[in-house]
Amino acid sequence: MSGPLQPGVDSPVLPPGEQTPVWRSPLVLAGLLVLAVLVLYWQTVLSMAAIWSRSETFTHGYLIAPISLFLIWQRRKALAAIAATPDPWGLPVLFLIGVVWLLAHYASVMVIEQLAMVAMVATVVWTVLGRRLVWAMFFPLAFLFFAVPIGEELILPLMDFTANFTVAALQLSGIPVYREGTFFEIPSGRWSVVEGCSGVRYLIASVTLGCLYAYLTYRSPLRRTVFVLLSVIVPIIANGLRAYMIVMIAHLSDMKLALGVDHFIYGWVFFGLVMLLLFWAGSFWREDDLEPAGPRVSATDSSSAPRRGAPSRMAVAVLALLAAWPLLGYVSAARHDAVANINLAIPSSTAGWQADTPMSEWHPRYLGTDAAVQQSYSREGNRALVYLAYYRHQRQGAELINSQNVLVKQKDPVWRQVADGPREITVNGKLIRVREGKLRSGQQDLLVWHWYWMDGVYTTNHYLAKFWEAKAKL
Repeated sequence: MSGPLQPGVDSPVLPPGEQTPVWRSPLVLAGLLVLAVLVLYWQTVLSMAAIWSRSETFTHGYLIAPISLFLIWQRRKALAAIAATPDPWGLPVLFLIGVVWLLAHYASVMVIEQLAMVAMVATVVWTVLGRRLVWAMFFPLAFLFFAVPIGEELILPLMDFTANFTVAALQLSGIPVYREGTFFEIPSGRWSVVEGCSGVRYLIASVTLGCLYAYLTYRSPLRRTVFVLLSVIVPIIANGLRAYMIVMIAHLSDMKLALGVDHFIYGWVFFGLVMLLLFWAGSFWREDDLEPAGPRVSATDSSSAPRRGAPSRMAVAVLALLAAWPLLGYVSAARHDAVANINLAIPSSTAGWQADTPMSEWHPRYLGTDAAVQQSYSREGNRALVYLAYYRHQRQGAELINSQNVLVKQKDPVWRQVADGPREITVNGKLIRVREGKLRSGQQDLLVWHWYWMDGVYTTNHYLAKFWEAKAKL
């Protein structure tokens, strides 16, 4: 994050009369290549837009690109003073980003696809316009990464933190609490910390606004870093306080307030006040009235060496690299999109266990399976249920590892998951690690062991499972 380059002995700038003709061709090429990224990777772009549309957490994604363009436009005079010189070092970086995108596409890791696509945009600008210009535009280009809907993996740990914070605060207030996982009960009623209570929306909004505020308000890297860190810490603590206050308002009002719609209104009003206080406190150390200090670039720097190719030749090489990966990815996907007709069968008896009538109406929520089977067993008064789901061709919307595949969905009217953790068991003489979940309904408790089997490997690690998935496709 830097300011414009200052003219000087070591800062190669263009005379005012030469800026327009030298800039025109590289700028047009860079714009066309960025457009090519959006067209060639249209499925990745649409996947981002779909999440922006359906999730309130990521609706800010529509604003990121316009904000980045505005920040660049604000610095147009300073940027025009820097010579645009193609940088071939961007080509190997673009190649590596393409490999990452292809692996993520094979493994159906949409968030990595999206991150790689945004990285391609920044790398295209670097390759065509040069490192000095991309460094001068570092923050606007880096800000584009906020368009990627990322952060869902934080929901569970944030839910745990919010539950811990709320229960501890209630106990300090002298209110007795009975807790199971993210569910807890106090004398006035029952409560649960669900996804909407995790605070991930507040955190993502706070970090996005905090980074933009720090860039516009401060010049010192230290002050920027401190403010960004505060924009991470403050909303997490504030969300814990918000949850505690909502429970207390409901408790003190005999469960008449802070329920339903006003539950969310109180939350957003409180968050807005917290952010206003944060920005107000940060304004006491503002530096936006100071002249930005930019890096001084030596005229002998390799970024201006005569070995550079013409912008048009560089653009052709960039376009070839951009087109190669979606071609490989989409052609491979077309071969695997055929619907698979698969029949799964499990034994009616084994090791003394006999097939029996269904022991429970529960089954895990796994979407897009190519086949699934469920069977209940009994032996010597003990009962067990086996559920097997099979995914033949991993693809978007029909994949084993997906945030929507869970034992119990949020706000399930019958079941709730009160515990989850690792456990080691022996299967066919082999020690494997599984996840152990505890489920509860009004009539039944269940102990659930679940794990993944991919390409002959047992695992509960989502990342390792995705790696084996990509390896199998390669």
